[in-house]
Amino acid sequence: MTIIPPDYVTEDRGGIIENRHAIHAAITTASGQLLYAVGDPGRLTLIRSAAKPAQSVAVLEALASPSPASTLPADFTLSDQDIALMSASHSSEDAHLDHARALLGRGGNSESDLKCGGHPAISAAVNNTWIRDGIVPSGIHNNCSGKHAGMLAAARALASDGYHLPSHPIQGCVKEVVEYLVGGLGQVKWAVDGCNLPAPAMPLTSLATMYASFACADPSSPQPREQLMARVFTAMHDHPFLVSGTGRFCAAITSMPGVVGKVGADACYGVGIRKPDGEGLGIAVKIEGGNMDILFASVAEIMERLEIGTEEERRPMEVFHKVARRNTAGLKVGEVGFPFVMRDMR
Repeated sequence: MTIIPPDYVTEDRGGIIENRHAIHAAITTASGQLLYAVGDPGRLTLIRSAAKPAQSVAVLEALASPSPASTLPADFTLSDQDIALMSASHSSEDAHLDHARALLGRGGNSESDLKCGGHPAISAAVNNTWIRDGIVPSGIHNNCSGKHAGMLAAARALASDGYHLPSHPIQGCVKEVVEYLVGGLGQVKWAVDGCNLPAPAMPLTSLATMYASFACADPSSPQPREQLMARVFTAMHDHPFLVSGTGRFCAAITSMPGVVGKVGADACYGVGIRKPDGEGLGIAVKIEGGNMDILFASVAEIMERLEIGTEEERRPMEVFHKVARRNTAGLKVGEVGFPFVMRDMR
C-alpha cells in the first residue's frame, strides 16, 4: 500500500496555525512524465471549468464538420476572441455579456436557448451593480455563457437539439476530445457541472498532461486537432480579460509569456507552460475543501518554486500569493504559509 504524505497550506493567527488546507498537485511533461508531486498527484479530481480548453476544441471540430441538415448561418465563423470567451469563467462584466450576446445572435440563437441558468457574478463589483440596478442574473450572466453560446452554435451545425444533455452529439465530441487528450494515462469519469453540462474527472497527472499538450501544440502540425489546440491556447493567452476579468488570477497568470492558466470550481487549477524550446509543461492543483484563495496562492507558490518566468513576469500574481491575513481594523494578524513539499519524481 502506497502511503501518500500529507501536504498542507496553512493560515496562522499570531503564529498559531488556525487552518490547514490539504493540497495535491502534479507537474508533468506533455508525454505524461511526472516531474514533481505534492500530496496525491493521482487524486481523481472533477476538473470543472478547467476542462474548457478541451470543450472549445470539440466545438471547433463540430463546426468544421457540419451536418447536411445544419441550421447554422452560412457565414458563421469564430474569432480568437470568441474562442477565448468560450474557454472562459468570466466575471460577467459588460464586455463579457455583450460578447456572449453577440456570439449567440451570430449563431442564430437567443438567451432563452441557454441551459446554464444564472448565478451571482464572480466579481463583487459586478454583483454590487446588479443589486443596485435590480438585475436578476439569468443564463447570459453565467460565467460559462460563452461556452454555452459556442455549443449552441455547434448544435445547430450538427442539426440536433438538447446541446446540454450527455447524449447530445456535441457532448460526445467533448468526451472523445477529453479522452484523447488523457490518452490512457488515467480513467476519465463524468458528472454534471454547475452550469448543467457534463464534467470530466481525472487524475491530476492527466490534467497536467492535458495542459502541457495544449502548451506545446504546433499550429503548423499536419494533425487538425493539434492545430485547433494551438489556436485555443493562443486565443486564451492573447485575450486573458475575456477568459477571466478585471483583477482575476487567471488574467494575472496568463499575462506571463507562454503561460495559460484556467480555474475550475471548488479549487481546481490547470496551467500550461510553453517553454522556450517549444516543449510543454503542465501543472494541476487541487485544494481539499475548495478554498479558492488558497488555490490561487498555491499555484503562485508552485510557479515561483519552479522558477517559471522572471520575478517581474510573476509580479501580477503577487497580490494572490503571500497574502497577509488582516482583521476588520486592517491590522495584520497572520499570513498564509506553504510548508508543503514538492517531491522530485524524476
